[in-house]
Amino acid sequence: MEHVPSRFVWALALVLSAAGLGPPCAAQPPAGPLVIGHAGSGFFHPFNSLPPSSLRGIERALRLGADGVEVDLRLSQDSVPVLYHDYTLNSMTNGRGCVSQTPAAALVQLRYRGGWLHDWRQHERIIPFDTLLARLARRPEFPYLHLDLHEDDACAANDTARSRALARRLRELLTHYQVPAHRLLILTNRPATLRYLHQLLPAVPLGLELSTDFEADLLQLRQLPWVQAAVVHKDDITPARAARLHSLGQQVVVFGGRSARAERRVVATAPEAYQADNVRRLRAMLRRGNIPTESRLRKRPLLALGRERSD
Repeated sequence: MEHVPSRFVWALALVLSAAGLGPPCAAQPPAGPLVIGHAGSGFFHPFNSLPPSSLRGIERALRLGADGVEVDLRLSQDSVPVLYHDYTLNSMTNGRGCVSQTPAAALVQLRYRGGWLHDWRQHERIIPFDTLLARLARRPEFPYLHLDLHEDDACAANDTARSRALARRLRELLTHYQVPAHRLLILTNRPATLRYLHQLLPAVPLGLELSTDFEADLLQLRQLPWVQAAVVHKDDITPARAARLHSLGQQVVVFGGRSARAERRVVATAPEAYQADNVRRLRAMLRRGNIPTESRLRKRPLLALGRERSD
């Protein structure tokens, strides 16, 4: 069985070939999934004191070698997209009430709260989405960016008008900062929002976050032929399910899992991208070439989320 080289060996082979010091090397991507920092550096846990979707958490994931980051987005009372996971503020900040009932100017003054030990190490605040885009636009290359739209909101009676407002604001901001479409994935668990996003941003890849009812989700995906990615929790993905999704022309994006065992199991399903809580360990595993056989043998572009679907 042919061995797939690690990222370092692959890159070195390209350099030697270009310099005429080695045999011609086809421009094949390294094995393994795209490494995406889940909510930046993940959620609070004993080895991570940076809040989810916080600026320092995002920068740390990129510094550790992530290809990109996934962030959670909500809409403020005055229609400003902000990076925040829950719909209630008291769950993770020193504020009260709901994101949707609070103006952006007040939201950005709130500090994250994760317990005394975490708060001794971090002093992060909620940030607007445009603050992140401005920071990423200054990098030599725009990283991959997965935008997870959080539309559940008991405080706003799950108002669909707010979902459309969030989609319109995303179009404005992504256009203003000239974010490359092939570096994006916008995902949600609401098909109606995906239909609206497809109208607004036809060139941007979209993903449906699957529920625990896999068969129903497959039927839903067949009704959304322009959706390019199926986003699956690590507990719900198996090699067989990944194969069925690939047979529908879907890219597979998996999220969740902090242990090395969970990471190996996810990588074995051969996803196109893995939103990882521990970027350092996953990157080290891939660098060592410790990749399960099924993932090694997939003959597909590694970064296909930005390509046009033929169907």
